[in-house]
Amino acid sequence: MIPEARDERALLVYAHRKRARGPAAVLHVAEAMDELKDLVLAAGAKVVASRVQSVDSVNPATVVGKGTLGRLKEEIETLGANLVVFQNLLKPKQQALLEEELDVKTLDRREVILDIFARRARTREGKLQVELAQLSFRLGRLAGGRKELSRLGGGIGTRGPGEKKLEEDRRRIRAQIRQLERELTTVRRTRSLHYQRRREVGFPVVALVGYTNAGKSTLFNRLTGADVFVADQLFATLDPTARKFRLPGGREAILVDTVGFIHDLPDELRQAFLATLEGIGEADLLLHVADGSSNAVESNVGSVNAILGELSFREKPIVLLMNKRDRCLPGTPPQEGALWISAKSGEGLPNLLTLIERELWFHRPQENVSTPPA
Repeated sequence: MIPEARDERALLVYAHRKRARGPAAVLHVAEAMDELKDLVLAAGAKVVASRVQSVDSVNPATVVGKGTLGRLKEEIETLGANLVVFQNLLKPKQQALLEEELDVKTLDRREVILDIFARRARTREGKLQVELAQLSFRLGRLAGGRKELSRLGGGIGTRGPGEKKLEEDRRRIRAQIRQLERELTTVRRTRSLHYQRRREVGFPVVALVGYTNAGKSTLFNRLTGADVFVADQLFATLDPTARKFRLPGGREAILVDTVGFIHDLPDELRQAFLATLEGIGEADLLLHVADGSSNAVESNVGSVNAILGELSFREKPIVLLMNKRDRCLPGTPPQEGALWISAKSGEGLPNLLTLIERELWFHRPQENVSTPPA
């Protein structure tokens, strides 16, 4: 019987360089480990412990030092862990050596994210993107000669459209990648036609962007009356969704929900899911949704802005929304230039709709997007 992800007991590890010092560095490590824990939980495993080692330099063979490696072996046995997940991005040979030394499946955060994407993809485009990302990643693993590449033991890192392709040689995988890229090109062309038709009809487009688990889907459902899947976990939404919603002046607009961003998104995933974010390029207005109750709100906002900048979307009009007002402690200071809302309770949403209408009227006056509020 192949074990399911719920049977996986994960030990989380981070080899943190000592270069950065002070409270900010400590906060960064805590944020990184909290996020890694959330990722592993979202993938369906149980986290039994987390270990951080401060190092002058990362061990080129096994990331952590021999002493830490020995202690990890003891903890694996004591805690009954059958999975080790590194916050560090592992090279193929490092991963192979770690699995040999620890004698349990060893992954890095990229594979956990890939697994979540494989679980959540629903549309044809989403599934194609997942498979392309998996094949691109595993092509690199083939080059590194990972010892357990052929293992299909179930759980995190073995699910999704690409799971039966683990032992295929590079030539066949590359051929599959080319085929997937052709299929994605067709899907993108079809979507571009949909965008063009929307513009011909005259609907302005508003896109929700933000860090993962910031509450975008809850806001999307509130404004459109839709029933997009909502959960308090990372990457609850993967596939882009679009619905019409009504502005205060009576006109309608299109609201697009998008996949959440994350710190240090691996290049394989960024490229594979670029198509998901292409819808942002069609938007007249971006609503940047941030979790105002998070201790990491400033770094999360910074990460989203950095990715938007890389994709040349920072020039678009952007409204920053501080969501989850209902979770904030009394007296929480206002964020400069941001509108506080609670998508869950509805607090601030009338003001948000008025603001959306004003912004659309200002940036698309030729479209006559209803009469701007006084």
